[in-house]
Amino acid sequence: MKYNSLVFLLIFFITGCGKEDVQKAAGPDCIVEKINSIRKEPVWNPPAKVFSYTYNGTIVYYIPPRCCDIPSELLDENCNPLCSPDGGLGGGGDGKCPDFFEKRSNEKLVWTDERK
Repeated sequence: MKYNSLVFLLIFFITGCGKEDVQKAAGPDCIVEKINSIRKEPVWNPPAKVFSYTYNGTIVYYIPPRCCDIPSELLDENCNPLCSPDGGLGGGGDGKCPDFFEKRSNEKLVWTDERK
């Protein structure tokens, strides 16, 4: 009986905890699609991350800036772009949500690209 339980646990951990399961728990379908889209690109420098926050009473998703003056993205729960809080040519984003870093709360790391 112990052997069967051990085999079940091994199968569960090998097949049940893959990257796809993590992505399914990442948030709304559009955020999962965004993550899958990023995974099809070459690894960003620094590696891509997606965070969720509460901002102005709603859940938002923040993708930090990456290489080469590409701005960050702040998306609502339907993946509609709200603003670029930072990054870009001047590093200050697009100026549409200058209070994001002061007002955000409830930070959660939704996903990080662990590819090398």
